[in-house]
Amino acid sequence: MSGSGKSVALKTLEDLGYYCVDNLPADLLPQLVQGMKDGDDGAPAKVAVAIDVRNHRSDLTNIPEWLSAVGNHGFDPHLLFFDSSDEVLLRRYADTRRRHPLSRLGLPLADALALERQVSRPLRRIADTVIDTSEMNVHQLRRHIITGFGLSDSSTVSLLFESFAYRHGVPADADFVFDTRVLPNPHWNASLRPLSGRDAAICDYLAGQPEVEHYRAQVADFLDTWLPRMASGSTRSYVTVAFGCTGGRHRSVYLAERMAAHARDQGWEEVAVHHRELD
Repeated sequence: MSGSGKSVALKTLEDLGYYCVDNLPADLLPQLVQGMKDGDDGAPAKVAVAIDVRNHRSDLTNIPEWLSAVGNHGFDPHLLFFDSSDEVLLRRYADTRRRHPLSRLGLPLADALALERQVSRPLRRIADTVIDTSEMNVHQLRRHIITGFGLSDSSTVSLLFESFAYRHGVPADADFVFDTRVLPNPHWNASLRPLSGRDAAICDYLAGQPEVEHYRAQVADFLDTWLPRMASGSTRSYVTVAFGCTGGRHRSVYLAERMAAHARDQGWEEVAVHHRELD
């Protein structure tokens, strides 16, 4: 359903390493996959394709057939259907003032949503996964995609490093929470204040603070000791390590990025980063 979060999900999958295509004409799906199969060894292993009601109704009807063709090319297709209640969709369109894709037919918004729901009902019925975003905000949807679809098919535990602002609450499902408010705060430097912990100037500032490096080293040692034990024989699919600071913009972001890079260097295969107050 238009307005249910498909674009947010696609951008998140792109961050997770998927090759993403938005608004592909549905009849080109088999050709896209065939082209990737016939390409060189650098062809992407993970592909995400967004298709919506802007396609012809007959094309949407043929999607099951085209998904079967994708499977014949050696891919394992997984159909996600994003949904939301009409009440929420109406409110989102009112808030963003965006036009519904079917508004070109001259339909009022409520009628456009009704027609879209009717056309897409067969796809919802055959979807492998239905994600209802009625009660989700953007951050919750990103987290849902990261933890649900950023994983491989192996038994490897996925690590999610998350930054957050304490004033907006601690992430409810964090397994480890580290408070970075004890560290020097770039916020008090007027030239650094507008930046984030992903910017080079912030990274250079914090990396140059001895107490920040001491903190980072101690956290790295702790995680190197206990994360492998959590993964060994564990039935969990992911572990969330959260870093909090006052605004969720500088120190927590920097530490989450540094620890994610460290985890990759240690050989963890499934590592994702989510900055709750920035993404």
